[in-house]
Amino acid sequence: MDNFSYNLLPGIEPEEKIWLDELTKSYSQEKKDKFLMLYQSRRKDPQSILIFTLIGFLGVAGVHRFVTDRIGLGVIYLITYGIFGIGTLVDAINYKRIAWDFNKREAVKCSQMIDL
Repeated sequence: MDNFSYNLLPGIEPEEKIWLDELTKSYSQEKKDKFLMLYQSRRKDPQSILIFTLIGFLGVAGVHRFVTDRIGLGVIYLITYGIFGIGTLVDAINYKRIAWDFNKREAVKCSQMIDL
């Protein structure tokens, strides 16, 4: 998989490109293409995470945590109004990290599926 393929992923950072290269370095081109197709369907764009986080300020706090499969935190944010707004504010500042953590977990899952 060349870096051009990674450019199809919206909002991809250089760190993520390097990490994906390392994850797929032993794959054949066919496996890399399958991985990219699967990963592309599961990956979350950091801008989407930011939008979901900002929705928390409108009264539906925790949506971004549900979207990133952090259901427990999503429920806590929903009940506590984003831990009284402070948690939502911190998450709005750290939205790229939240997206990167989610995407990293999904890349590993996709890699495991391809290896089966």
